[in-house]
Amino acid sequence: MSKIIRIGTRDSELALWQANTVKEKLESFGHKATLVPVKSTGDLQLDKPLYELGITGIFTKTLDIAMLKGEIDIAVHSMKDVPTTLPKGIVKGAVLERANHLDILAYKKNEEFLAQPDAIIATGSLRRKAQWLNRYPTHTVVDLRGNINSRYQKLKDNNWNAAIFAAAGLNRIDLQPENTIGLTWMVPAPAQGAILVVANEKDSFSREACAELNHEPTETCTYLEREFLRILEGGCTAPIGALATIDEDTVTLKGVLLTTDGKKKLEAEFSAPLGKHEFLGRDCANSILSRGGKLLMNEIQGATLKTHIFSTKDLTPNQRQHFKAGIRVKSQDFIKISPNRIPATLLKTEIENVILTSKNAVEALLTHRTGNDLQFKNIYCVGRKTKRFIESRLGPVRHQEKNAKKLAEYLIEYLEGTEVTYFCSNLRMDDLPNILTENNIKVNEIEAYTTKPAGIEISDHVEGILFFSPSTVQSYLHKNRPDKVAYCIGETTANEARKSFKDVRVAKIPTVESVIDLVNENYSH
Repeated sequence: MSKIIRIGTRDSELALWQANTVKEKLESFGHKATLVPVKSTGDLQLDKPLYELGITGIFTKTLDIAMLKGEIDIAVHSMKDVPTTLPKGIVKGAVLERANHLDILAYKKNEEFLAQPDAIIATGSLRRKAQWLNRYPTHTVVDLRGNINSRYQKLKDNNWNAAIFAAAGLNRIDLQPENTIGLTWMVPAPAQGAILVVANEKDSFSREACAELNHEPTETCTYLEREFLRILEGGCTAPIGALATIDEDTVTLKGVLLTTDGKKKLEAEFSAPLGKHEFLGRDCANSILSRGGKLLMNEIQGATLKTHIFSTKDLTPNQRQHFKAGIRVKSQDFIKISPNRIPATLLKTEIENVILTSKNAVEALLTHRTGNDLQFKNIYCVGRKTKRFIESRLGPVRHQEKNAKKLAEYLIEYLEGTEVTYFCSNLRMDDLPNILTENNIKVNEIEAYTTKPAGIEISDHVEGILFFSPSTVQSYLHKNRPDKVAYCIGETTANEARKSFKDVRVAKIPTVESVIDLVNENYSH
């Protein structure tokens, strides 16, 4: 009597579909098989993104253990979830013919958000997140975990514009979202769309049975993609994509490596005749490594180390280097700026007194008219950098102060006239308009731009936060507790921080570098 092959599988709808497909194929060759569903750590722990769980082969480990204990004979996996090195005692049994390898964007209503600066996209994949932000840097990407059905339901239930899925997964469970776009520009995960069957190395019967299912072209392509991944030392914690294709007698491999924020991207593409393609994975990986890939991988891997300081403003490379050795820093803009529409008639007329308290206001104005077209007689501003920017783009500044309150106090004494036009944000502070109004100066407020919170949850390991405006403090507090040291660029920002933080420290002068100096002087690790 022939052996009944026990097929280990996760118990999600997609995993069961894949396992049943293998079962049917084995039975078509005259074998007997049965399914043994097993839950994995990746299925059980849904409160964190995959890359934060820090386990290699999170969806395969439980099945590996079950096979080595003799509880199952073979296991069926989405090949992209399988580590490039299999555990000792477990070998590849078969690679089934690959389905659609594309990533699919499922969206609500219409596609207008793709052309807009603000949109929310959901995905639990670091690779998809990095490639999306590389193409749409102003969008927000939120984490999305669970099986395909639950992820699609979350898209419906939340105020997201879209979510990214694997086309193969949607097709296999016959889930057909109403609105989809094939992301042909996005490089898929290595082996995406392929199914891998693994077997116990000592089980010759199951191995021979599985060999009958193998699809050689898919095996060739997925080997090259996974070799590229292996050499780059990637996995769930690095944004790596790879796709190999066979066109007649030519094999082509395209690979990509990005930083987790999508700001840096390295690509390589090589082709070789079929039969002489063995080293394409190596050549692609080495090309990327030789062009800055090693530094980029170190940056990605360093991001997994505990962060000491977090900046609520994205820092330049030079600013990062300004920190003393040993201080690990991460940064991200905690506010997003969107220019508002300003009536054309207002900007066509001469304005006697104009107040500008930030570069953002200047940039918002310049989206409507050139500096030469704006007829501003007297310009008053806050901050030396703002002054330099105004004078390079609009014209001379009549007077500059270090904060809004001091500027208001100056204007009470020296303003020519009794009326000002204040180009500000929707989140502007009250000091300046209140002081001027109390002293019989009319303030015409124009919301030139909108400031929106864009904060993220910060790790408990972080000890200090860098703040550069009151709005960044407010954005931080949307998702975090005020239990760290607040390093502030000036008194206005510090006053906002003092409403919540116990330990607030203020830079000597209002520059990014001065805030960093403050950290260097006060932080010990």
